[in-house]
Amino acid sequence: MSSEIEPIPSEPIQLTDESDLESAVSTHEVVLVDFYADWCGPCRMMEPTIEALAAETDAAVLKVDVDRFQGLAGQYGVQGIPALLLFADGDLVERFVGVQQADDLKQAIVQQTG
Repeated sequence: MSSEIEPIPSEPIQLTDESDLESAVSTHEVVLVDFYADWCGPCRMMEPTIEALAAETDAAVLKVDVDRFQGLAGQYGVQGIPALLLFADGDLVERFVGVQQADDLKQAIVQQTG
């Protein structure tokens, strides 16, 4: 964990470099990582929920395009999308695959943020 407190972004962060994921997980206490693809209908359905979670929770939200970052998707065992990975204090604590209810995701985040 970083000793410097970073503000939690109120919008999803688009991954631009593979190292950004590790950086976000080590910088923020709780991070929700959304593995998605632009062509994926269920991923597009989740978009408003992902944006709302970024705005309404104490989790940083990171979006990872699986077409652009196939190696990263493989590293985290992503086989179906949307895949949402929840990290707390640098550790993967929960994994969701497919369309999820906003309340279920929010509850999982709140459990990690206290």
